[in-house]
Amino acid sequence: MKHGKRYVDSAKTVDYAKLYESTEALDLVCQNAKAKFDETIEAHIRLGVDSRHADQQVRGAVVLPNGTGKNVRVLVFCKEDKYEAAQSAGADYVGGMDMVEKIQKENWLDFDVVVASPDMMGLVGRLGKILGPRGLMPNPKAGTVTPDVAKAVSEAKAGKIEYRLDKTNIIHCPIGKASFGVEKLEENFSVLMDAIVKAKPAAAKGTYLKSCTVASTMGPGVPVATVKYGV
Repeated sequence: MKHGKRYVDSAKTVDYAKLYESTEALDLVCQNAKAKFDETIEAHIRLGVDSRHADQQVRGAVVLPNGTGKNVRVLVFCKEDKYEAAQSAGADYVGGMDMVEKIQKENWLDFDVVVASPDMMGLVGRLGKILGPRGLMPNPKAGTVTPDVAKAVSEAKAGKIEYRLDKTNIIHCPIGKASFGVEKLEENFSVLMDAIVKAKPAAAKGTYLKSCTVASTMGPGVPVATVKYGV
């Protein structure tokens, strides 16, 4: 993959033989976030587990103290008696069968998070082939299948993110925007790392945190030392 001059110049500032402390790594990432838009800062964490085994799955959700800097659009599936509560909490779209049909017939996907009350999952299940591959299917572990849809909406709006392993045993998560500055990004990063450490499966053997890299949307990755997290 060929990179542009800006990326190449930024990559020269990173010592890839070194594991940076998280604060130093995030500072370097912010310095290299030179695009004309406010770049998203992401953490990429490789775990010593095998996602093919059900007892080694790592998945959950955490509310970042400083949010993600993104305006999150939330769709809620619930019965009519909960419409008002969901809307008051900030839901962008609320409905039932009408929303299912809109997604199926119009291929409508103008939302970032889907929340559903348990009694609606039979209906939402029909959208599995559409929402599943996009990581939008509501899930109890992520707190997006819940009787308290208003609370789930509030958390999503406040900066709740879901973390889960991909097929290569890596978790990819946004931890904020370059404009946040190092202090806020560090707070978000620490909360995410603590949550992932707590989610360590009992079946995981050997080194759990294999490697961690932080990067901006357009910038190079910076390797982070994970020793202080103790696994």
